[in-house]
Amino acid sequence: MAALSYNFSLACSLVLILISPSTAKTSFRPKALVLPVTKDSSTLQYVTEIKQRTPHVPVKLTIDLGGRSLWVNCDEETYKSSSYKFAPCHSAPCSLANARICWDCFSEPRQFCQNRTCNILPDNPIRGIFSNGPVSMDVVSIQSTDGKNPGKVVSFPQLLFVCASFDLSDLAKGVTGMAGLGRAKISLPSLFSAAFSFPRKFAICLSSSSKANGAVFFGDGPYVMLPDVDVSKSLTYTPLILNPVTTASISLFPEPSSDYFIGVKSIKINGNVVPLNTSLLSVDKKGFGGTKISTVNPYTVMETSIYKAFTEAFIKELANVPRVKPVSPFGTCFSSTHIGSTRVGAAVPQIDLVLQSSRVIWSIFGANSMVQVKDDVLCLGFVDGGVNPRTSIVIGGHQLEDNLLQFDLATSRLGFSSSLLFHRTTCSNFNFSSHA
Repeated sequence: MAALSYNFSLACSLVLILISPSTAKTSFRPKALVLPVTKDSSTLQYVTEIKQRTPHVPVKLTIDLGGRSLWVNCDEETYKSSSYKFAPCHSAPCSLANARICWDCFSEPRQFCQNRTCNILPDNPIRGIFSNGPVSMDVVSIQSTDGKNPGKVVSFPQLLFVCASFDLSDLAKGVTGMAGLGRAKISLPSLFSAAFSFPRKFAICLSSSSKANGAVFFGDGPYVMLPDVDVSKSLTYTPLILNPVTTASISLFPEPSSDYFIGVKSIKINGNVVPLNTSLLSVDKKGFGGTKISTVNPYTVMETSIYKAFTEAFIKELANVPRVKPVSPFGTCFSSTHIGSTRVGAAVPQIDLVLQSSRVIWSIFGANSMVQVKDDVLCLGFVDGGVNPRTSIVIGGHQLEDNLLQFDLATSRLGFSSSLLFHRTTCSNFNFSSHA
């Protein structure tokens, strides 16, 4: 399977042909880029905005950490651009996207349906469905950053994306596509780093508030939050694991997953190991099992036996707090009037995800483990994923908030901060209001 070990230098050369900064309107070469990210209070999705097309229009996108591409809904009523281009069969963009099949229109050709184009199947993981759309290109603008503040706006004359046709009713209001950040040659981190020759790294820092922006950084640190805290200096590292089998809704050809998996070896609560079937924590040859990180799941999802053992252990450690009737989608809830507070949230047992060794631990504290569902009710923010799910543990958005995660694609390594509240800052403290 060539997709498992593609020649990245060839991929970079294809990207440079497509979106080389030498063809942009400015000779400025940024060291990093930044996008603001807002939490939608209704859907709990994380939403960003880019400027696309000619003339520029704002395009709202749901962040999909494991998505393989940028896709945008295209129709002749709403998508109007003089700079839009589609990719002809066997062209460089088609090679980059691993789009091997030529498509023809079922009816007369029109703006977004041309004969002899290469199409791929963009994924909507929120609903678990896919679409069919041509590999396309258009102008996109995004802000640069020095890691402390936003800088000059950079323009990409031919940024590759997929023109899709989805029912958008399950996405946040105003959203017309998804920004894929996954392990793929046509994801935004891969395209941006190749275009400007900065490190193949990106970082996400999701705000826990729907009233304040978090951020996605493309490129290396620093990642500075007010009051002058460089979070990149306090990261712990663990290998990223490649799942050899796609986890997308569908794939026409064998290819690896674009999701980010990590090697959780065990789970501890208050220092005590949770008894569970550890074989479920490894990815098998068919791509089942393991632990991945997701921004489209609002809460961490666990395979049923893991969930049962985990919640029972948590309840045992919090035995002095009365339980109350569960509030959907959660299965374990407590009376919050019997729980105190700390700098890192509710005073509840610490959860540790033990990684490649006993010294490498992703610790989860009250702010990320508990959800306030009523004035007097706190629920454990983990949900039952059923029997035999594709992935045993999916670490969801709530557990990621106010944690900085850096994904190093070159070395296949994840850097994580654990709660920034320990550093007296949050992910909403990047200074978007001042320019470099």
